[in-house]
Amino acid sequence: MSMLGILVAVAVFLKTASAASLGVVITEGGMVQGENIRLGFRRHMDVFKGIPFADMPGRFEKPKRHPGWDGVMKTTEYRKRCLQVNLLMSDTRGSEDCLYLNIWVPHGRTVSTNLPVMVWIYGGAFLMGGSMGANFLDNYLYSGQEIAERGNVIVVTLGYRVGTLGFLSTGDSDLPGNYGLWDQQAAIAWVHRNIRSFGGDPENITIFGESAGGASVSFQTLTPHNKGLFKRAISQSGVSLCPWGVIRNPRRIAEEVALKVKCPTDDHMAACLKMTDPVLLTMAGSISMESSPDDPIVNNLILSAVIDGDFLPDEPYNLFHNAAEVDYMAGVNDMDGHLFTGVDIPSINSHLVETPIDDIKRLLTAYSQKGLAGMEAAFPLYSSTWASNPTKEDIKKTAVDISTDYIFLVPIQAALYLHAANATVGRTYSYLFSEPNRMGGLARPYPSWMGADHADDLQYVFGKPFTTPLGYWPRHRDLSGYMIAYWTNFARTGNPNDGPLSVPATWPQFTSTGHQYLEIHSNMDKNYARQKLRTRYVHFWTSVLPDLPVKISE
Repeated sequence: MSMLGILVAVAVFLKTASAASLGVVITEGGMVQGENIRLGFRRHMDVFKGIPFADMPGRFEKPKRHPGWDGVMKTTEYRKRCLQVNLLMSDTRGSEDCLYLNIWVPHGRTVSTNLPVMVWIYGGAFLMGGSMGANFLDNYLYSGQEIAERGNVIVVTLGYRVGTLGFLSTGDSDLPGNYGLWDQQAAIAWVHRNIRSFGGDPENITIFGESAGGASVSFQTLTPHNKGLFKRAISQSGVSLCPWGVIRNPRRIAEEVALKVKCPTDDHMAACLKMTDPVLLTMAGSISMESSPDDPIVNNLILSAVIDGDFLPDEPYNLFHNAAEVDYMAGVNDMDGHLFTGVDIPSINSHLVETPIDDIKRLLTAYSQKGLAGMEAAFPLYSSTWASNPTKEDIKKTAVDISTDYIFLVPIQAALYLHAANATVGRTYSYLFSEPNRMGGLARPYPSWMGADHADDLQYVFGKPFTTPLGYWPRHRDLSGYMIAYWTNFARTGNPNDGPLSVPATWPQFTSTGHQYLEIHSNMDKNYARQKLRTRYVHFWTSVLPDLPVKISE
């Protein structure tokens, strides 16, 4: 072959290799250009970071459409997260200008068209978080690359207001609240209107999220404002029915914030709050990390959704008819409550210190909200599996079970039941994630008996065992592959078993009678399809406890 022929062949190859790129994309606001990265032979991905889906929001107002821009916007850097407290709640980070989203689009030898779309809503107690997630050495937790590449789907992650600026409410039209939920809704609507330009199918959108993001997904399925905007939804460790999902006394919290920032608590309160320094407002919404079995940390989560007569026209449990056509998957980690119990009862994480049984009783009293009557009904149920002389480990694990049930598992099971009972064409799927925490037994606060703690599922859904292989064992890559397969199959077809990626066990549909679920684990096989997840405990919290009279201790 002549030198000229070789050069022509190389030029053709390079043109073919670089052809799979969207280049400049036209959106409703203007043109955007991301970054095209090569994944392998004839595999590329376009990544867009920081596309505005709404204008910079007005203080305590619903988001508005972006006015647009001239020229081509370079979208290659994440934008700042929404203004929020830092992890230690000693300062703030972020910006009020934060309504941006990020998009990952995989391509084969040609540019992709009509791909399923998965829209991620982050968690963080409605207090913190960002569209990119935590960052370690430029490895962002919520990078959509692994899901997009392995599942051949488009992944979108979005920003939304959190804390005081996202969820403060006076309980009336002055400050109606739910601004963060409206931000999410605006982003979903933007994706529905624009994603075809990126190679996505606007009629096949799945929203998914974890913790407060899982509850947000649940709220988005229940609001009447999302009809026809998405087809499926996945809630990980959070639903609208969680005890922290809806705030019952928003006015009291607004007054507490007003006093902290030196605003009046009368008719002028809302006007004063709107003019207050946003950093001061944000700091005024930070939560106390002090807690005890009598006053659990979950009670400190004071900023979340409110029933505003608009986004949420009614109690969440009365709105499941709005999700009748939505395919819904929801689940829980088997020790989701550990993170919270460890704050309320620090002794559970000490191998040497015994956890007093009295602490278990105090926690049950607080959670049941029925005084002695609640504790006296619940304690025999939770101690029924103990031997006559329970071990330290038995008592510690029971404390975690109580928090897991109350904060996550029971409300998630209730939401699955209501979805299945109201569904017309929507399918329902339930899971239990049980892969033990990787730090179990190695360091505080992870005892050797640890199962899956809160947020342990995120690293597997986002493919971190593939991104950073040295940090994981081969079994973790197996697990991550399973979860990406189930999640993206579900996004593609509405059935987690049905799609191009093979799965290790057939996941049965959840029904109102069988309560079927799948246990997800690195060593799972067909026997991991199970029924009736902790039904004795679900029955107690949903049916027995509400009927108990309140018995006040003397």
